[in-house]
Amino acid sequence: MVHQDRFTVHTAGHRDMHDITRDVGAIVSASGVTVGVAHVFNVGSTGAIGAIEFEPGLQKDLPAIFDQLMPPSRDYGHEQTWHDGNGHSHLQATTLGPAITVPISNGQLVLGTWQQIFHLECDIKPRQREIVVTVMGESTT
Repeated sequence: MVHQDRFTVHTAGHRDMHDITRDVGAIVSASGVTVGVAHVFNVGSTGAIGAIEFEPGLQKDLPAIFDQLMPPSRDYGHEQTWHDGNGHSHLQATTLGPAITVPISNGQLVLGTWQQIFHLECDIKPRQREIVVTVMGESTT
């Protein structure tokens, strides 16, 4: 059984993080899959998906460390080509990745107590991000 749905995340721009666990969980519930996987994908090259303890400290720490590792700069090759100010955005999003796959058991996402699925906006301006969730598995009921 395969079920696919999507939702939109409205971001405020660079460093904006959203907990999307409930949105993904709702799609899993609607799918009827009780055992399988949920694949969560950000459409676009400057947004990222991951899992973290979604709390205010880490909401600041994760984007900050990426800005230290890959700071905004006009020196990136992307900047030399496009001059759009978001070369670091592409690098940050690529490092984290556009997707995560989470197991499903008993019709629920298998996540730790302090583990949530997040979306991180790496681009320099607000965006409307399309998140595609593909649920694959079977119903054991």
